[in-house]
Amino acid sequence: MKITDISMAIHETMPTYKNRENKRPQRIIEASLPEDSVNESAIRMNLHTGTHMDTPRHMMNSGWTMEDMPLERLITPCVVFDLTECEDCIKQEDLLNLDIRPGDFVLLKTKNSFGLVGSPEFIYIRKDAAEYLVQKGIKGIGTDALGVERDQPGYPTHLTFMNNYVLILEGLDLKNAKEGRQTLIVLPLKILGAEGAPARAVLVDGFAL
Repeated sequence: MKITDISMAIHETMPTYKNRENKRPQRIIEASLPEDSVNESAIRMNLHTGTHMDTPRHMMNSGWTMEDMPLERLITPCVVFDLTECEDCIKQEDLLNLDIRPGDFVLLKTKNSFGLVGSPEFIYIRKDAAEYLVQKGIKGIGTDALGVERDQPGYPTHLTFMNNYVLILEGLDLKNAKEGRQTLIVLPLKILGAEGAPARAVLVDGFAL
């Protein structure tokens, strides 16, 4: 059994969405040894920093929030596809020959995992690709971008997934993830009423549910 951590490390100089400075986390030292007898720190960060999950409330006035995240869909078989040849965005035509099955949690590995994640020109998922994935009946989408789209007007990619109950997992680090079918374990923080939350995500190869 092999475990691959596909989470981004959280630190003050980490990549953020389009490298926006206001999205960078801040770690505050509140106590330190020896003078305080303990080491304690706090962190201030946007809930959509690093590896995280969205809920429909992120883009909608109504819809479920983080405490309602269906955990049974987050400890699940998944499939990783290597799309590192894609430029600019993932289009429907890039997905047509992939073995995508109903109920799959699909993870898309792109150039983002190799230094492009913080760029304003990160690889995103175009609306037609999202519509195709919904048509194929997937239950979740994971991307190595910090957003499934680049602020497209009306957020069509997000809403295509959200309106069809496809879970959205963003900010993955897939550079060491091998292509193929594995087990995904991802557990976001249970923050009441939140529209998103940081998560730790791992791939387990050689373990079947």
